[in-house]
Amino acid sequence: MKAKMPPCDFSPEKYESYPYEHMLKIRKQNLFPTLVTCYKKPLLLHQGHMQWLFDYEGRRYLDLFAGVATVSVGHCHPKVTAAAQKQLGRLWHTSNIYMHPAIHEYADKLTALLPDPLKVVCLTNSGSEANDLAMLMARLYTRNFDLICFRGGYHGASPYTLGLTSVGVFKPSIANGFGCQTTMLPDVFRGPWGGSHCRDSPVQTIRKCSCSQGCCEANDQYIEQLKDTLRTCASKAVAGFIAEPIQGYNGAVQYPKRFLQEAFRLIRERGGVCIADEVQTGFGRTGSHFWGFQTHDVVPDIVTTAKGIGNGFPMAAVITTREIANILAQIFHFNTFGGNAVACVVGSAVLDVLAEDDLQKNSEEVGTYMLLEFAKLRDKFEIVGDVRGKGLMIGIEMVKSKDSRQPLPAEDVNQIGEDCKDMGVLFGMSGIYGQTFRIKPPMCITKQDVDFAVEVFQAALMRHLEKTSAK
Repeated sequence: MKAKMPPCDFSPEKYESYPYEHMLKIRKQNLFPTLVTCYKKPLLLHQGHMQWLFDYEGRRYLDLFAGVATVSVGHCHPKVTAAAQKQLGRLWHTSNIYMHPAIHEYADKLTALLPDPLKVVCLTNSGSEANDLAMLMARLYTRNFDLICFRGGYHGASPYTLGLTSVGVFKPSIANGFGCQTTMLPDVFRGPWGGSHCRDSPVQTIRKCSCSQGCCEANDQYIEQLKDTLRTCASKAVAGFIAEPIQGYNGAVQYPKRFLQEAFRLIRERGGVCIADEVQTGFGRTGSHFWGFQTHDVVPDIVTTAKGIGNGFPMAAVITTREIANILAQIFHFNTFGGNAVACVVGSAVLDVLAEDDLQKNSEEVGTYMLLEFAKLRDKFEIVGDVRGKGLMIGIEMVKSKDSRQPLPAEDVNQIGEDCKDMGVLFGMSGIYGQTFRIKPPMCITKQDVDFAVEVFQAALMRHLEKTSAK
């Protein structure tokens, strides 16, 4: 029986652009081959409304990936759209060599949402650029060079940030990453240590845990690995350490609960600054807190953010202390589009909608419901190895078997995703082995939508098992 899609009172406009085959031709001939698509027959999307996307034929899809965790408050949210339209009729761009109201109003609203002393913001165009700038500031401020990052982390694809991005498929076969040292990822599911009490999630790994009350043995072991990295691979003094509060590209990987607290202390002892990459975890997506770093009970020295900041509009930010920000005055730093008037108005409208629609609370309530529902499928299907995450940042890791934890081949994962797409649900698919489904929907998603997604995913899993058993 086919899963019934929840109702939607929105009707898309008629598609009037090039035919589908002509679009494919243009993509092949005129666009960089790096622009890969997810499906065997690429989706040609035409319009979006809140948690829904519509293709050129008018078919509707539940969007569980939100343009890679970017559409925070909903596709074409009417308040954000109206704010952008109004500003487009007033002033598009002046560059930040002049004052205009939007940048100052937005800086005031954004910094009010961060704890002291994180009160100074530099606006940029993308997460890669934000992390690039954070790297520069860390090195200038500390007068040190080495930066420490996690294996499996994704922090951008610019020539500078490629050093921090520790995912092989992004690495070119030329020199990159000078001065960036990776340390073991404290992954309590796939790593050598971890168990059923280690992570801050409504759903724990099924691995057994020998930790006693108030003591996490996995955390202690992973901290020893970080200490070993600092002893052997880095200078006595370091520039800094960067981490996503929950890893994004790698499939919502979470660390032991106290890991970042101890890691920050070790880095600061060596003269470094601590950078929280909030590109995917920020703006209420984790549910319990507005910023991912708050879930670890730490205050970083630099925060970078992008994606959900503009609900799909290209903007990003670096927020830091006055003392660290002042270091840029030693050089001439300029960004033509950073703080663009339209971008700032969009960002401001996003903050308004997050508060007015209570989307952080919705992330917590609907996200927890979703985690628990998908965990039921983990208990039912041998190939669903792990369900994890917090709020509306969720990973479902697929395995050959729970005992081996060997990744399910990427082609199998892709086919399951293909079947889900055909039934009207769009998942993200990534991870080091291409083995993890990523769920980061617009934060307006409902429990009814979750029920539909879970039913579709279960149907796709059963179809996969039927195919494999027939071989």
